[in-house]
Amino acid sequence: MSEVVIVALGGSLMYDGGDIDQQWVEDASKIIAQTASAGTKIGIVIGGGHLARENIATARKSGVTDTFDLDLVGIAATRYNATAFAAALKSTGVDVSENVPETTTDATESLQNHSVIVMGGTIPGHTTDAVSINLAVDSGAKRCTIATNVDFVYDKAPQINPDAIPFEEMTLAELQSIVGPPEHRGAGPNVVIDPIGVQIAIDNSIELALLNGRELERLAKCLAGETFRGTIIGVN
Repeated sequence: MSEVVIVALGGSLMYDGGDIDQQWVEDASKIIAQTASAGTKIGIVIGGGHLARENIATARKSGVTDTFDLDLVGIAATRYNATAFAAALKSTGVDVSENVPETTTDATESLQNHSVIVMGGTIPGHTTDAVSINLAVDSGAKRCTIATNVDFVYDKAPQINPDAIPFEEMTLAELQSIVGPPEHRGAGPNVVIDPIGVQIAIDNSIELALLNGRELERLAKCLAGETFRGTIIGVN
């Protein structure tokens, strides 16, 4: 199979307030299509973003308290977002699977027949970060790129800590010391990279890259193998 790259797109990137950001979706789709046109296979994993948070909040208000059930609500939102993004990709003319895989095994098999696949969550307990890193393992990719809403990995949350220190390079072990042990923290919480996913990367020697997906030229440079503004998280 051709070279495979895996990209996790944070669900928050797809939304402008409560509505899908159509311009961002269109621009991101063009970058993915351009990369695929060079012969690269691309697996995309979309997060739940605003839709997942709203649906989970509504479920809680209706009396749902079980974490497993709340995770299912979030997974449904990710698959909706994946369907919408796949439709946008199809409009570019790229060979994208019309089916949204529900497992990384199915996604890997679909990549054998299509240039691009788009998926969301899989099972309760795994965020889409973990899904994307698992997909990298299953598909033989050497790196998983995580596009989120911060510029770098920081030593602490930059949103509430003005003195947070950014890292341009670090190791997976150093990242794990920041995000904590590989434990599921329930539906909805947001950390820079899911600690379960970090552990999967450590166990399988998957390099990670993190960048701000709102700045799409950074994603384009990363996918092209060029220097980009963000954090490279090496195996060692």
